[in-house]
Amino acid sequence: MAIFDAVAHKADLERRMNSAVDALRSDLGGLRTGRASTSLLDRVTVEVYGSNMALSQVATVTAPEPRMLSVQIWDKSNVQMVEKAIRSAGLGLNPITDGQTLRLPIPDLTEERRKELAKLASQYSEKAKIAVRNVRRDGMESLKAAEKKGDISQDEQKKLETDVQKITDKITGEMDAVSGAKEKEILGK
Repeated sequence: MAIFDAVAHKADLERRMNSAVDALRSDLGGLRTGRASTSLLDRVTVEVYGSNMALSQVATVTAPEPRMLSVQIWDKSNVQMVEKAIRSAGLGLNPITDGQTLRLPIPDLTEERRKELAKLASQYSEKAKIAVRNVRRDGMESLKAAEKKGDISQDEQKKLETDVQKITDKITGEMDAVSGAKEKEILGK
């Protein structure tokens, strides 16, 4: 019985740690690198119909050119609200309105802005690593509690703690690779 619980315990910890990696990828996807990426607008919310909605719920975002995003707004009455939301999102984008379509030219990044974005990517990475360390801590504490209750032996506890640390190291390495690649992309190296 204790072995099954240990397997489920490790699987749960790995699932929780992987969700931190997914959150990191999502955060990093929203950083502008000088190339058009539809994920750049993922965090933009628009105040329409009396509530805040994600841009993807009121428009279709495409990247027709390497340095241009296109936002096709479904309801003509929302064009001004979408334009306002994009301008105020702090992305440095200035929409050009063409009927129900907004064109967003992606300006070149200055060296200073690239450094700021790289620093922000590093902060996102650190936030995700803290989340992974918290999951690791929870896992270690639950193993100690299980050993105190007598559900697992001290040897099993040590082995499982080693397994949790291996999972943590693997996930942390994956995060380093993801954030390192994004920083290189931002800095243009």
